Amino acid sequence: MANLDKVLYTARAHSTGGREGVSRSDDGKLDITLTAPGGKGVNPEQLFASGYSACFLGAMKAVAGRQKITLPADTSIDAEVDLGPVGDVFGIAVRMTIHLPGMDKAAAEKLVHDADLVCPYSNATRGNINKTLTVG
Repeated sequence: MANLDKVLYTARAHSTGGREGVSRSDDGKLDITLTAPGGKGVNPEQLFASGYSACFLGAMKAVAGRQKITLPADTSIDAEVDLGPVGDVFGIAVRMTIHLPGMDKAAAEKLVHDADLVCPYSNATRGNINKTLTVG
């Protein structure tokens, strides 16, 4: 993997207790109780689904801007992150349904494909997890 050409931003968080703990960002904007799925707090898979889908939306906006395409105002993503065993270890799988209301299906699929090529989360996970992107 190549090194970053330039660091644009560094996120910092401090976590304790694992899935039954807490996580806080250094600026205090994030302060959450963590839990296993089904518990009373937020689980890491929910955080990953939120982060990946938000990042992917940002990538779509960047690509659309370069291609002189206007995204529908109500563009959204429904993200699902599965957690399960892979032999003796655990892994995740991602499914995202991308909603681009009123956009031509072929143009929407090309935009999603192009955004997948530039999204940092997609690049970080490419070849490491099963991922399904669907224009819905």
